[in-house]
Amino acid sequence: MVDESVHSGKLEIKKLLSSRSDRVKCVDIHPTEPWVLSALYNGHVFIWDYQASSMVKSFEVCQLPVRCARFIVRKQWFITASDDMHIRVFNYNTMEKARGGCFRFSFS
Repeated sequence: MVDESVHSGKLEIKKLLSSRSDRVKCVDIHPTEPWVLSALYNGHVFIWDYQASSMVKSFEVCQLPVRCARFIVRKQWFITASDDMHIRVFNYNTMEKARGGCFRFSFS
């Protein structure tokens, strides 16, 4: 749903994209495409087209919350960090993990 006339306090909301989903943990805006990357508590990552108010792509990253996601535009990737202590790198065009695209960290 897009509402061009919503006002909130002193900020004017130019577009409102709403969808029923699990808790959103992180968002990132693509600098050249009309895309928003959202990382969810249920382990999914979505790419939304904010102009068309539609989902472009959906990724199931893991079974635990994805806490952070970020576009890496020059490589056509996005990177995620999740509660299973993995950092994963995906190509958003092919929807595949990038070569060497999963790293595990240990805090012990």
